[in-house]
Amino acid sequence: MTYSENLWLYFTLLFGIIIVPGMDMLFVLANALTGGRGRGMAATAGIMAGGAVHSLYGAIGVGILASLLPSLFAPLLFIGAAYMVWIGFTLIRSSIRVETVGDGAVRTDWRAFRQGAITCLINPKAYLFMLAVYPQFLKPAYGPIWMQGVIMGAMTLATQFAIYGAVAFTADRSRTLLIVNPAATILIGRVAGALLILVAVLTAWHGWQTEVSFSAGGN
Repeated sequence: MTYSENLWLYFTLLFGIIIVPGMDMLFVLANALTGGRGRGMAATAGIMAGGAVHSLYGAIGVGILASLLPSLFAPLLFIGAAYMVWIGFTLIRSSIRVETVGDGAVRTDWRAFRQGAITCLINPKAYLFMLAVYPQFLKPAYGPIWMQGVIMGAMTLATQFAIYGAVAFTADRSRTLLIVNPAATILIGRVAGALLILVAVLTAWHGWQTEVSFSAGGN
């Protein structure tokens, strides 16, 4: 697998996760509906700031693991792939329904930014994602881990901006899509689940091929 193919797989996974309606998306939508596009974008910026922090510690953690405990790197890849498959099947089997978008308690753009960052930073699923999934795509064979982390972090922020920013700018239509038409949110979740499973299988297969090649070379 080339580095470009690796990044495409990461983007596919990332897009599938972010596009699924969840707390971050509803937080942006609630702020946009009650405070306008500016407040919705402030909430988006806060979530992006939290995502940048997650990307930073994810890259640092993978770099430490690859340098100090290289023997654990491959098993972590397979554990992460299994976790991705589990998430995928959960999304496919679930029926995502959005009942409400909140009451607009946020009153200022700064508060929307701050709460968006905190919401992202305290999300336990984000930590689990960084520990189990992020290492799938940060590999010493592709060059310095920190540089790969910068690139993937930028991709994460750009994807968050594109999706959540679109929600903020089209708040009324987004609300209709998420609440009035529940079939759309269910479909989004199931498509995202299928993408997760596909990416997990591909990354696990590549990891297995790498291990086989390494073992053969060692013998």
